[in-house]
Amino acid sequence: MTTENELCIGLIAGAGRFPFLVLEGARRAGCHVTVVGLTGLADPALAEHADVFHWAGLARIGRWMRILKQSRAERVILAGAVQKSRMYGRFRLLKALPDWTALRLWFFTIPDKRNDTILGAVADAFAKQGIIMEDCVRYASDHLAPPGVLTRCQPIAAQLRDADFGWPLAKQIGRLDIGQSIAVKETEVIAVEAIEGTDAMIERAGRLCARGGWTLVKVAKPSQDMRFDVPTVGPGTIAQLKRNGARMLVIEAGKTVIVDRSEFLAEADAAGIVVLARADTPGQTEPKP
Repeated sequence: MTTENELCIGLIAGAGRFPFLVLEGARRAGCHVTVVGLTGLADPALAEHADVFHWAGLARIGRWMRILKQSRAERVILAGAVQKSRMYGRFRLLKALPDWTALRLWFFTIPDKRNDTILGAVADAFAKQGIIMEDCVRYASDHLAPPGVLTRCQPIAAQLRDADFGWPLAKQIGRLDIGQSIAVKETEVIAVEAIEGTDAMIERAGRLCARGGWTLVKVAKPSQDMRFDVPTVGPGTIAQLKRNGARMLVIEAGKTVIVDRSEFLAEADAAGIVVLARADTPGQTEPKP
């Protein structure tokens, strides 16, 4: 049961640890939290911490709304990973079992299938039901990366050159809503993230640069909508980078969520991987010709 003055919020939870961080922060802030766990993605352990928990399919947007309205949620947050490539498998619609709300958005409302377009349409659909979508970091701002070199490992000059080279290029693919990450070495592009996601791109970069020593640059979009698709890294990111020969990770300070920060940095130092968090510099987001 909720109290009269208690803020009721909804959390649409995908994969990974980030939904736990949002849930914990919201509970600390005194919110009543209804979690809608996306089937096949969300961690079942979320149910142990939520005030109300329900499962729902990835394409059952109408069900999300009904659950949250029944819980009198006034706000909703999207948190956790969703592999967009799941939408492009064989018999994708039959497997997803979309409801009418999702079908209407997919075929009649959304002009293109880029992340911001899809999620913006979902936010508008919630707003029409009186539920406002909030920044996903509102209750997890203490997990955002601070600026500076975060590891004991320090970058060498060649790595800093790669960071400077890759940063504006990563910003460009972000501006185009293609991806968030780019792999570089010796001021050469090795791989660019698209629909496959960061982990798959890291594996591809490892295959293409078997000697290792490359740098991953992961940024927010130049006009990042903090309601969704915020860059997130954690111990799993470091494990992937280590397996595939990377030696430096560059992230955006103030706009990148670090999951389990202490473990993340300890793993990076143990693997000899530099973690640099830098702020975007106005006027320097365009790549040089």
